[in-house]
Amino acid sequence: MISALVFCVTGYGWTTFRDLHQGLTTANVIGAATPDKATDILLVGLDSRTDAHDNPLPRQVLAQLRAGDNEGELTDTMILVRIPNDGRHAVAISLPRDLYVELPEGYGKHKLNSAFTRAKSATAERLVAQGADPATVRAESTAAGRKELLETVKELTGVGIDHYAEINLLGFALLTDAVGGVPVCLRAPVHDRFSGANFPAGPQLISGPDALAFVRQRHGLPRGDLDRIVRQQAYMASLADKILTAGTLANPSRIRQLINAAQQSLVLDDGFDVLDFASRMQGLTAGNVAFETVPVLGDSDSDTDGSVLTVDPEAVR
Repeated sequence: MISALVFCVTGYGWTTFRDLHQGLTTANVIGAATPDKATDILLVGLDSRTDAHDNPLPRQVLAQLRAGDNEGELTDTMILVRIPNDGRHAVAISLPRDLYVELPEGYGKHKLNSAFTRAKSATAERLVAQGADPATVRAESTAAGRKELLETVKELTGVGIDHYAEINLLGFALLTDAVGGVPVCLRAPVHDRFSGANFPAGPQLISGPDALAFVRQRHGLPRGDLDRIVRQQAYMASLADKILTAGTLANPSRIRQLINAAQQSLVLDDGFDVLDFASRMQGLTAGNVAFETVPVLGDSDSDTDGSVLTVDPEAVR
């Protein structure tokens, strides 16, 4: 009886993860990786009004997410996740979007979060001039944007990146719904019309569009985007704890919701083996995920990018 139970549970898990892997959107992003006794993943939150399959989000969905029109696609959240090969602990290092850095491929010095858009726009203009069809323009320009961002982060940090994972606005909301909400605690009430964040003080459970508003708020915070990063780190620590608990991992309904959220909104590099990654992460617990932010030198103004955060690449490395 025990053998039969183990077989059924294992069979359900294998089938579930196989379905996840087959339904994910993948992209050719990563070049040759350099082994360094760890897996390094660039996690990107894209301010996009499309899903993972490049379909525009319906107006009613954008309204629920409190996301207005946006002509560009900015990578407003960038986190380098480093997991040693033993899989027992991890560190997630936030890269502020306003870091003033040198962009590869001759794009000059600009904010980090513009690397994706600059390469994408330049590639799209070139392809349109060559007479390429819209589908080709979209696919190749997006690929160029991802690779430019990846190379920028590699040059800034000196770290070889093994994998790329990108999630959009919709995906973050769906992910928090899938785990049944995430507990947070605020020292003071929040009312921010820009992000839609409207929360009382004290402990509370937030999910969906409210969770998105919580991690997007920067107006009204003493240090602006740097304090928004603190918000994001606190929320992700709580989210990791919720996902890694037995209540989520042993709940078939929750697992199915997580898979649906991933398939709608997640883009991975085409070499990312989800099954292998999941097996190596079995020993990782939420308490062993540390969050850091790269050091910055302070605010300054640039001629073309407005207010930026200056950074010393050597200190970052």
